[in-house]
Amino acid sequence: MGLIRDAMLALPELILTGAALILLIWGAFARKTGPVFILAAMLALAAAAFAAATGQGGRAFGGALIADDGAGFAKVAIYGASAVAILLCDRWFTQKGTARFELTVLIILAALGMGIMVSAGDLISLYVGVELHSLALYILAAFQRDDAKSSEAGLKYFVLGALSSGLLLYGASLVYGFAGSTNFLAIAAATRGSAHVGVIFGLVFLICGIGFKVSAAPFHMWTPDVYEGAPTPIVGFFAGAPKLAAMALFARLLTEAFGGLTDEWRQVVLIVALLSVFVGAFAGLAQSNLKRLWAYSSIANIGYALVGLAAGGPAGVQSMLIFMVLYTIDVTGFFACLAALKREGRAMESFDDFAGLMSERPGLALAITVFALSQLGMPPFSGFFGKFYVFKAALAAGPFTTWAAIAALVGSVVAAFYYLRLIKVMWFDPAPGVTDAPAGGATAIAYAAALFAIPVVWIALTWLDPLSLSAAIAFVR
Repeated sequence: MGLIRDAMLALPELILTGAALILLIWGAFARKTGPVFILAAMLALAAAAFAAATGQGGRAFGGALIADDGAGFAKVAIYGASAVAILLCDRWFTQKGTARFELTVLIILAALGMGIMVSAGDLISLYVGVELHSLALYILAAFQRDDAKSSEAGLKYFVLGALSSGLLLYGASLVYGFAGSTNFLAIAAATRGSAHVGVIFGLVFLICGIGFKVSAAPFHMWTPDVYEGAPTPIVGFFAGAPKLAAMALFARLLTEAFGGLTDEWRQVVLIVALLSVFVGAFAGLAQSNLKRLWAYSSIANIGYALVGLAAGGPAGVQSMLIFMVLYTIDVTGFFACLAALKREGRAMESFDDFAGLMSERPGLALAITVFALSQLGMPPFSGFFGKFYVFKAALAAGPFTTWAAIAALVGSVVAAFYYLRLIKVMWFDPAPGVTDAPAGGATAIAYAAALFAIPVVWIALTWLDPLSLSAAIAFVR
């Protein structure tokens, strides 16, 4: 009975495991890739539905896997974003003649790794989830192997990812050596009240390793090159779901395993957060390529999420979860716009390419405007509510986080320059040529994300707020 119960708690992950095997077999014999992509998206959505149903389930496999409201909340968002990424990749790669069924298998395996990450209850399952999703992402970055930039992106991501895995493993070994266990609850018991200096050093290494996965400064060096070189729909996937998974893992690790060391890790997290905000804001000013620009934007946004997490408690974790879910929708929609737009068969990626877009493709120009204003934090768009929750939690947590919130707000003002510059170029500059007819699938995803980013999010927050609060309580319990 114990094994059956554990299997039921891990049902979303078992569905994705079975999905990967089914897709491998079917893809090997299918003559057309379209049905494979549709089946993969349906299986990802099925996993999301079962993840929602297995909340408050408990701990499985000796505490290595946790099924609670926090994991369920994050998995629904992650698996849903993975399904959208699969649909976005279908049309884009088909138009280029490079669509292959292996793409769906890699996205499903990445989603499986992310599901294990948000359910991790010890350092071993944490590492398994991180490596499973990372290995799939390395290959996805280099999926266009005939493209030099894509191959370079995959290689850089792999090499630097190996460095971060080393930091993660070294930190885990230090914690195990001085705390005597890899289980989060046992680590919490061993560090309650006081902790050996070796545990604190191990915690710092863990923070650095996970900081790479979320592209927080100063561990962000891979992000601009990988975003620029990887296929556009894949970048849309990179920028959303994996970072949400890593931030949820961050929250569980810091609040459950190291909840007794909050004063120690809060200082490190706030330093990383402010570095991320200002690196993202100031480095973004010098960018002309929009994929590189959004890479620095993502670095800055991770900084805001970390400010919320540093506030601690259910309110801090809730603010981070809401921010990351809304950010994932925004960034997926933006890269759907990039995937839909071409001029004379060439991808539109620079500011000059987007000149006069409002006169040629007003629908997509309006969608990009919505995403830019949302990332800026302009009310009434969804990005405003994300930052509102973060700053509210930070202000309530004490003077240290209050000053961090004020500094992050200054960084947001600096970043406003490049968001407004993009809007100005699209609305007022003359167009250099005629854009091609946009891809239908990518356009639909972009419009749907833009619809959520405008006041429709007010309605969504009425159910997102209590769900995220229940998830946050599960993380810090």
